[in-house]
Amino acid sequence: MPDRLTWCEVSQGALAGNVAEFRRLVGPACRLGVVVKANAYGHGLVNASRAFIAGGADVLLVNDLWEAGRLREAGIGVPILVLGRVLPEQARLVVALGVSVIVYDEGLLRAIDEAARASGQVVEVHLKVETGTNRQGIYGEELLRLAEVARGLSGVKLRGVSTHFADIEDTTDHTFARSQLAAFEDAVQRLEAAHHTRLLRHCANSAATILWPEAHMDMVRLGIAAYGMWPSKETFVAAALTHRHRLELTPALTWKTVVAQVKTVPAGAFVGYGRTYRTTHASRIAVLPVGYYDGYDRGLFGAHVLVKGQRAPVRGRICMNMTMVDVTDISGVAPGDEVVLLGRSQEEVVTAEQMAAWAGTINYEITTRICESVPRVVVP
Repeated sequence: MPDRLTWCEVSQGALAGNVAEFRRLVGPACRLGVVVKANAYGHGLVNASRAFIAGGADVLLVNDLWEAGRLREAGIGVPILVLGRVLPEQARLVVALGVSVIVYDEGLLRAIDEAARASGQVVEVHLKVETGTNRQGIYGEELLRLAEVARGLSGVKLRGVSTHFADIEDTTDHTFARSQLAAFEDAVQRLEAAHHTRLLRHCANSAATILWPEAHMDMVRLGIAAYGMWPSKETFVAAALTHRHRLELTPALTWKTVVAQVKTVPAGAFVGYGRTYRTTHASRIAVLPVGYYDGYDRGLFGAHVLVKGQRAPVRGRICMNMTMVDVTDISGVAPGDEVVLLGRSQEEVVTAEQMAAWAGTINYEITTRICESVPRVVVP
């Protein structure tokens, strides 16, 4: 057990195995990129990245230069692509870290060019095409103009072109996603007609990688699926309809704590802030040293944890650093006993999807919101 009374165990074998499964799916010719932003979806940036490389990842994708810097400091030398915003003032750091970046404005391009030429280097950049998500990216003529700017800069190499789907995960009706794919293919054709050829084309997130072989193109960008979780139930249904659901995905993270105290509470007693729960009979309440500061969300209504392989319901409001659960029907519970918040205990399991349903959110948020101060312990 680490110094803190709540910790996560992260299976390196599961992470590597998930990526190896997708290597088999996409084949050897397609570059396999894995998204490790947000502390590797809560799994621990550096160790998860090492596991993905062991599993066959070609490229690591981060949100910002801080994440890229942590990977470089850890001695990870594989190609890194920064997906989020990079400011022109950060151009020298881009060069120093030896990373590629997504670009969609001329100011950043010129700043990178100046910094790269000053260091005698060339930085690879990827254009971001806007196809309907309206988050990052540029349209038509502006895209072609920016490509021409990049062509004239000796410190910059136009390496790739990308886009991102808006709702391929959220529905089994992929009409809009298909329109985005068509728009992206049209943008690529226009770039090629302007003699911007041999660009690395990439648009496939986890769902598109699973569902659409034609979207694999030159590189895929695996996110949630690399961690052993399906992007959504809609994705699973769509995959089953096309017989592409036979993927061996293994969740890699188990979140644990211990029992801090066990007390007998009489019938009619309130538990927790706001007196939102009142016992109907004499109850055994276990206090857990974990709360919403740690990422165990205050909005987890109807939640259970696992104690001695049995489900124990949360009682009362989740506190900043404590949570109370009912262990009346679980014999022999004592301070120091291990508790599973997320993961498997004997025959019972609490999945990220179950927790997401309790909190009214998605599995992505469950793992990424586990506080970085919660230790990530590497297990096989």
